[in-house]
Amino acid sequence: MPNNENETESILMVDDNPTNLQVLFQTLEGRGYKLLIAKNGETALSIVQKAQPNLVLLDIMMPGIDGFEVCRLLKADPSTKDIPVIFLSALNDTADKVKGLQIGAVDYVSKPFQPEEVIARVNTQLTIHRLSKEVQNQRDQLEHELKVVSEVQRKLLPAQLPEINGLNLGVYYETSRYAGGDYYDIIKISDSQWGILMTDAEGHGAPAAVMMAMTCALFRASPNLSSEPDAVLSHLNKHLCNVNEESFVTAIYVVYDSDKRTMRFARAGHPLPIIFSVSENKADKFPVKGIFPLGIEPYDQVPVTETSLEPGDRLLLFTDGVSERFNREGKIYGEDRLLKLLEMDHAMGPDAILNGIMEDVERFADGEPAEDDQALLIGIVD
Repeated sequence: MPNNENETESILMVDDNPTNLQVLFQTLEGRGYKLLIAKNGETALSIVQKAQPNLVLLDIMMPGIDGFEVCRLLKADPSTKDIPVIFLSALNDTADKVKGLQIGAVDYVSKPFQPEEVIARVNTQLTIHRLSKEVQNQRDQLEHELKVVSEVQRKLLPAQLPEINGLNLGVYYETSRYAGGDYYDIIKISDSQWGILMTDAEGHGAPAAVMMAMTCALFRASPNLSSEPDAVLSHLNKHLCNVNEESFVTAIYVVYDSDKRTMRFARAGHPLPIIFSVSENKADKFPVKGIFPLGIEPYDQVPVTETSLEPGDRLLLFTDGVSERFNREGKIYGEDRLLKLLEMDHAMGPDAILNGIMEDVERFADGEPAEDDQALLIGIVD
């Protein structure tokens, strides 16, 4: 019986034998279905296009277009390919049954059939079809909601990178599926100081996006703390601990001083930054002292690490969605590749370097989609 009394499910019965059609009609009549009839393949195809029935009961041996060809044509058409087809045929050979299923039928009933069997198989396939449509509708709704979340989320990111005296910036940001948990932000502290934050909420999708939004709001609500890396992470952690019970956020916060050409770092569970030293002509992970991620428990103290930079030095901040990208063989991209790529042509600007990195990541992945969000931020000292 149809699941919704306000939506009558329709069944198209196709057979060139009037007696068979009458038996089918009597079998299904009075069960709440809208019954449609076609006496040949051509008429069946026309009715399917216009009426879009929920199920087709299809004879095989018919003049003109036989049932096999009707089924092939239905499955080849995007507008009808999802309509379930049950063959009702006097062809009882296993080869005929296999052929019917191979070209897209969901079931095969041999003639002469028992009414109870037809009713049971019709009800089963209609239920499966109905549930499939419900799942697809829910998936479409979720896709729409994730797109909306993604649009809102991207508005939380800086509209454009600021011009910082002595530091040339570039950024790459991509979520794995519409909405994600990666976040970066840059704020002006004074004429010579800037704060750079990169965070990564556990997981991805809507829950991670919520954590990302909370992190953004907390960070922008504490401008008086922005010059002290330890104070910024302590502030974020304190409030995330109050609202979060099941997730965490990794973070790295950098205060850049353009007058002194220094950077002060505080890190909470985030990947180590990479620094390319122009004097040594080498990139390496910079050993920033760290503490556990935000949102787990209060901090007693957050260590701060400071370093001086020279013109031409490069700083790379990134989330683990980049370094932990997998390829088709299940191998991981790794951080060593990032080290080598950060040593590229010294004349390259930040955008060119990031493009080179992501092109290398995609070549490595070889078509395997990203399972996590990916963010990179690079700064080149002038």
